[in-house]
Amino acid sequence: MKLVQHRILPWRLFVQPSQARSFSSTSANLEIRHIRELPSRLRPAYVPSPTNTLLSLQWPSPPRNILVTKKKRTPNITESVVQFTNHIRSTYPSINIIFEPESASELHEQLPFPVYTYDKVGGFGTSQLLSDKTDLICTLGGDGTLLRASSLFSHAESVPPVLSFAMGTIGFLGEWKFKEYKRAFREVYMSGAPDTYSTLSDSLGAPPPHPPTSPEDPLDRPLSYADIRGKAMGSNRTARILLRNRLKVGVFAPDGSRIGGSEGEGDTYALNEVTLHRGSSPHLKIIDVYINNRFLTEAVADGMIISSPTGSTAYSLSSGGSIVHPLVPSLLLTPICPRSLSFRPLVLPAETPITLRLGDKNRGREVEVSIDGKTITEGMGAGMEVRVAGEEVKKESGVWDGGVPSIVRGTAGQEDMAEDHWVGGLNALLKFNYPFGDQDP
Repeated sequence: MKLVQHRILPWRLFVQPSQARSFSSTSANLEIRHIRELPSRLRPAYVPSPTNTLLSLQWPSPPRNILVTKKKRTPNITESVVQFTNHIRSTYPSINIIFEPESASELHEQLPFPVYTYDKVGGFGTSQLLSDKTDLICTLGGDGTLLRASSLFSHAESVPPVLSFAMGTIGFLGEWKFKEYKRAFREVYMSGAPDTYSTLSDSLGAPPPHPPTSPEDPLDRPLSYADIRGKAMGSNRTARILLRNRLKVGVFAPDGSRIGGSEGEGDTYALNEVTLHRGSSPHLKIIDVYINNRFLTEAVADGMIISSPTGSTAYSLSSGGSIVHPLVPSLLLTPICPRSLSFRPLVLPAETPITLRLGDKNRGREVEVSIDGKTITEGMGAGMEVRVAGEEVKKESGVWDGGVPSIVRGTAGQEDMAEDHWVGGLNALLKFNYPFGDQDP
């Protein structure tokens, strides 16, 4: 029997291993790897615009390490995560997907590529490696999912940009609908191109003069011009960034020792609020309030809320606090069910330190401190203090850094104009000044 040698089609010679069609799933494709294997984080620049109140996102090179967080125990969102990550890997093959440990265990067998995760840390602890490796955060869920993603960086001074898809109940902080995920991710990935990526390669596709590391490592293979050709939006069409100020929170025992944090971690950053509350105790709490180290008042109430402008539409709003635009650097001090009718909420400058001290007159010793939903109950008692200050997002050098950089949508054809996402959210989601009764003529 004579064997016939078939001619190999020319296009098959140029198929990269990562692009070759696979007819079986092997253990290598169902693997969970540790994020220590990933390249170091890329830190983008946030550039102010003279015609826009928001900042422009400028990548120094294409982002490669993407943290994807999702709403838990929601099957339809899990399916969306699989769809979203498959699209990212097929369209941008040099990107690496990072999941939280629980999500990695749940999803890695459904994905045809390795995923990355980190060691879980208990309590208020966070993974320093996650901060050192993550270029971009993508959240699929509601406002709680965004808060949980922010809490993963609660001890990091710099948080990666956050691309959030509104798939929860209200989604006031979520900017994008999931059906727009291809366009949204493309705009973020290509933000600032072609100037940002001009050093990737020349027009003939030659490699850059200084590759990040060994070209044999697929994680460090630099992108070529061909990889981004057709995806650039132009140097003037950048993704818009809203830097959401956080709170710097420290909880201290009467002897001055820190409560609720790991040794050496310092203050905890909160995106929404910190709450001092009576918890299960039936008694009102007596709380001494200090502003800028000066005694303000002795509050008798169920508790006190100190919130950021972002948190002004959360628990503080439900307690009668003001609604503050997230671009206003401020702190909100709001009482929870105060005994006095004259105790009104306050809005203070962001740089003003606030201290809440549990007074010695309290009948019940039980009290809870909650930082963005994470509760501290141990070590609470008379004399303990919660110290809060606003976060500085513009450094003395003029560089914008800090806060939670939220990627907001622009108005098509009006990129130089200020967006109305916040006003639209008040009207559509919070029903601001919504009239009662039937308004039809």
